[in-house]
This record gives sequence, structure tokens and C-alpha cells, in this order.
Amino acid sequence: MNDATRGTGGPGDGTRAVRAGLPEPVKHEPTLPGPVFAAHFHLPGDPTGPYTYGRDENPTWTLLERAVGELEAPGRDGVETLVFASGMAAISAVLFSQLRAGDAVVLPDDGYQALPLARAQLEAYGIEVRTAPTGGDAQLEVLDGAKLLWIETPSNPGLDVCDVRRLAEAAHARGALVAVDNTLATPLGQRPLELGADFAVASGTKQLTGHGDVLLGYVTGRDAEAMAAVRRWRKITGAIPGPMEAWLAHRSIATLQLRVERQNATAMRLAEALRERTEVTGLRYPGLPDDPSHKIASQQMRRYGCVVSFTLPSRERADRFLEALRLVDDATSFGGVRSTAERRGRWGGDAVPEGFVRFSVGAEDPEDLIADVLRALDATAG
Repeated sequence: MNDATRGTGGPGDGTRAVRAGLPEPVKHEPTLPGPVFAAHFHLPGDPTGPYTYGRDENPTWTLLERAVGELEAPGRDGVETLVFASGMAAISAVLFSQLRAGDAVVLPDDGYQALPLARAQLEAYGIEVRTAPTGGDAQLEVLDGAKLLWIETPSNPGLDVCDVRRLAEAAHARGALVAVDNTLATPLGQRPLELGADFAVASGTKQLTGHGDVLLGYVTGRDAEAMAAVRRWRKITGAIPGPMEAWLAHRSIATLQLRVERQNATAMRLAEALRERTEVTGLRYPGLPDDPSHKIASQQMRRYGCVVSFTLPSRERADRFLEALRLVDDATSFGGVRSTAERRGRWGGDAVPEGFVRFSVGAEDPEDLIADVLRALDATAG
């Protein structure tokens, strides 16, 4: 794995996270100003200046956008970040702002569960949608003539990894833009813009904020014209975060490095423990040296994430296992400080076995969490 602390130089990730987006200090003012609740602002004369109307800009968003940009693209000029009401709002903003009827887009066929809904809407608008698996860089085979390539790496929930640099170079050679869903990796695990992508897109609902109490999304991009279209889409749809959500997200970023370090380290230990269980098949974690994605993951990821996936022998066994856990919530999100797990087949939208479990490692003591998992496996055997 590449240097997980210093990255491309400058402050370490912990220093960067706790300082990200903070304004210049002002005597007697808080280090992180509270949320600004405003639908409109004083605006005499011509409508110039940074803040005119609450659907377009908000000082609390500005600080959060600056913070995310400093994590996704440290030291890079000309990079812009826009925050949204949710991860799907951010995804939709890129897809629908960049594509027109007659265009073609390449999506992963093993990506986030809501992508098929986006595909149906794109096709309804006359946009050609092509799909291919994440693993093996299979999206290369359907790139010709595409306007946009959408990458999700690691994929959710299967945890396949593709070569972002290779795909981005191929897409750009064909005149296509490249967007990478960076939700699972987080900017402390992977920086898509440094790997050649035009957009880094993520759900801030997950590990970025980490407490399971905020819905949020963001788009970071390096192409001014493309980002202007994303901003226009946000204005048209009004898919904006509330100031309280934006403030909570910014507050949470200060502990991102601490949470990511703990959760990633425990995820590796859990994966190693699960590898010894005979009833566990299809174990995936990019940090494992024998994982099919480890080689390319080690070249482009600085940390491997907090999610481990595996399959138990049956739907019934998986359900019993989840019910037997004491330190793990049966919930559908991931990245939070409290461990969660679910049988993904219950949603019907992922091409996974009925006994497939997506496990999100939290910030519990590793020994306690792993003991709970092994106890639940033992208790539900037979």
C-alpha cells in the first residue's frame, strides 16, 4: 500500500482532516462557525457577491465544500466541490448534467443498487446505457463512442477494483469524461482526480460523516465547464443540503482519519479471521494479499476501506447469523462508527447469492467485534 499518511506531500491526513475548510481565525469567533440558516441575504443593488439566494449558495456549504476539496484534491488549483442533499443527488447531477439524448454512457453492472434506476431514467431520455463488470477493467470493451464513463471502485457490494488510471486514459483518448464513485474508499483511501478522473463523486452519508445521522453527497471536479453544468443542475433541481447537515458533516470530517484508520485496521483483522472459517465462501476485502483485486488496489488505494463481504451457505444461515450478532446493527448503510451488516439479497437489486453478507466494520474494539462475529458463526452452525 502507498504511503497512507503523507500521500503526495504536505500535511498528513490527520492534520489535513482536522484543519480542512476552516476559515481564518477571528478573535472571539468559533473555529468552525455554526450553521447559517438563510433563505435569502441582504442584496442591495446589482446581484453580485458570493451569497444571493439560499438555493444557490450558503456560507456553511462553502466551508464544507472547501474541506472536501482539500481532501479529494490537496494542493490542486482549479478544482471545485459542490455538495448535495444525498449521494444519489450528486450522482444524478453528474449523469444528467453531462449527457443528452443520443449520447452513450458506460456504467458498471455490479455497482450501487440505485444505479439501475438511474439507467432506466437515462434510457427514457434517449441516452444509450452500456454496462460491464468492474473487475478486469471490463468497461474498456464498451467505451467506443461513449460521452461519459462511470466507475465504481471498490464496487458496492462486491468489492471488485478496476484500474482507474488505465480506464481514464482510455476514456480520454476516446473523448469521454470519467467519473469515479469514491464513497467506499473515501478521499483518505483513494483520490480519483490524481488517478486521472474528471469527477470524484461520493455519498457523504457513509464514512465521510460516519455517524449515520446525515444524508449528504458531493461532486469534486477539475473541469470548469463540466462543473458549471453540475452547478446548474443543482440549481434546477434544488437538491441542496440543509445548513445543519452541512455543518454536521464538516464537524465530522475532523475525526475522519481516526475513524478510517481504526475501521480499516479492524476490517483487515476481521477478513483474516473469516478466511479461517470453512462455512465462509466468496470472502472479499481488497487489503487481503490473496484477494483478486489486491494487486491493483495496492497500486491506487492508500487504504482499503471498512467493508468486508462474504457468503454464508444459505439465506437462512445468513439471517440467523445476523440475528445472533450483539455488537452489529442489521442496517443497510456502511461506514459508521457502529458496525452494521446485512444480507444484501433482501433488496433484490444486487446480483449476489442469497447468503451474501455486506459487513461494515465500525470503531468498536477489534477483539470485541471479532469475538462477536465468531461467536455468532458458532452459534448458528448446523
